[in-house]
Amino acid sequence: MSNLSVGRVEYEKLVHSLNDDSIRQEHENKYSDYKVSLLPSILGNSLVYLGNTFYGYNPSYIKFRAVEVIARVPYQSWSSAAYTLLTLFYTNEKKAIELSNLTKFARHANDNETMHVVVISKIVAVEHKHMSHMLHSTIPMLFSFLYFWMSYVLSLINKKWSYELNYLFESHAYEQYSVFVNRYGERLKEKEVHSEFAAWYGRHSKNQYELFVSIRNDELLHRNQSIEEIEKLG
Repeated sequence: MSNLSVGRVEYEKLVHSLNDDSIRQEHENKYSDYKVSLLPSILGNSLVYLGNTFYGYNPSYIKFRAVEVIARVPYQSWSSAAYTLLTLFYTNEKKAIELSNLTKFARHANDNETMHVVVISKIVAVEHKHMSHMLHSTIPMLFSFLYFWMSYVLSLINKKWSYELNYLFESHAYEQYSVFVNRYGERLKEKEVHSEFAAWYGRHSKNQYELFVSIRNDELLHRNQSIEEIEKLG
């Protein structure tokens, strides 16, 4: 059973289980040696490089806010591509089920990433009261536009490439959150989290440390799910 096809409660239990370092290491090792194809490798590494150029190589609140705005995009583009293809395969029930399963995965992941960006945006508003409009809004929007069409076109041409592109982006996010919680863990434990949206979603974190650890775990599951979807292609 895929990570994001389970119910919300079951998924939250899975996320919490990754707080155990040994369990998380098993999930991390599962696809850590996966070799990405040339085209998605070039596109993915270019996105990461440009992001690091604007937001720095070290993790930060502002960088995470931009990452989460962008991270929602491939799941939205996959849904759009799937609905586009469904217009061609309504009479092919096997294909229609395959595409509908993809939209189900995309909806779950998109909801999860939306929770990330809403909660982190609130934190950023407190931590950085005076923030560059370009870094906060303009650049993430431009990146999102570019990433959407990359993912959409790749999904139509070769789904594997689109999943691999997402694998690279989610791998980068996972690494950044891992560094962040390891470096600033004690400080994050002193900062409470109050979010109606997170509570509505079903994520309960008493402090920023618990929140960012849970988001780190989400990104690892999203990374792995991308490769699991490739394996389903056969």
